[in-house]
Amino acid sequence: MSAAPEELAPPVPAGPTPEEIQAPVLESLDRAVTALITGVPPLLLALAGLQLWNRELRWRDVVIFVVMYVPVGLGVTVGFHRLLTHRSFMTSAWMRGMLAVLGTMSVEGPVISWVADHRKHHAYSDRLGDPHSPHVDHGGGWRGALRGLAHAHVGWLFDHSQRGARERFAPDLLSDPVVAFVDRTFLLWSLLGLAIPFGLGVLIGGTVNAGLDGMLWGGAVRIVLLHHVTYSINSLCHYFGRRRFLTDDHSRNLLWLAPLSLGEAWHNNHHAFPTSAFHGLGRREIDLSGLLITALERAGLVWDVQRVAPERQAAKALAR
Repeated sequence: MSAAPEELAPPVPAGPTPEEIQAPVLESLDRAVTALITGVPPLLLALAGLQLWNRELRWRDVVIFVVMYVPVGLGVTVGFHRLLTHRSFMTSAWMRGMLAVLGTMSVEGPVISWVADHRKHHAYSDRLGDPHSPHVDHGGGWRGALRGLAHAHVGWLFDHSQRGARERFAPDLLSDPVVAFVDRTFLLWSLLGLAIPFGLGVLIGGTVNAGLDGMLWGGAVRIVLLHHVTYSINSLCHYFGRRRFLTDDHSRNLLWLAPLSLGEAWHNNHHAFPTSAFHGLGRREIDLSGLLITALERAGLVWDVQRVAPERQAAKALAR
């Protein structure tokens, strides 16, 4: 069985070191691209709202939105997060590549950078060194809370002072030819994530205008919703919700966000047991990503699926 990601790099010291921080390359350009990626989809969402002002939402647009949101979202949750970041299961090279491609279509950044940031988040969760904690160096009171939430939600994307160094936090992926290829071709897969809904719109609606509508709903609207669901895990799930297990951070489970996040909002569960393939650990904790992993396991497409024994859960459980 492969080592858990915590074992893939040297032990993390008490505080962040310069080697653990990714030095920005063309920082101004990076911020401009980030502003474009995070700012344009909301503007197109406003366009979608105006489009609906004088007519009903077409069923084909809803279908295209769902057909894109679910697989791409699973590419992030099952691929980027549970497989590549935490090694919570093993799979073949082609499945690893497919999940990485689907996750890249979310336009949340190149896969190796995404993983490096998230592994650094776990190494320094809610203390100095965490790339996106809402609790570090933001001041007190409600103003400090708002500043912290804004930083954890989207502000950290423009702040390179604590980003995870790829060589330190993701050396295994840098040496993985499949994942490294997907990482290098980030732009290609991001554009493909717009071309597919355009093609579906043309196929279903029969016109270029239908294709543009499909790209609006299955592309821009899907991107903005998935972005802010992912960002909410970083911000809201470290501030609001229920703590089921004892952890040394502020992670929480947020019930209402669980369906949209495909199970990622059981965030306290995840921080208690980072390498578990399943974040929903109770009967009522619906985890769509975990259900997919179970289905893939039964089909023989994934193996070495990491589970948390009931005794380990009981040992960490907080008194109700």
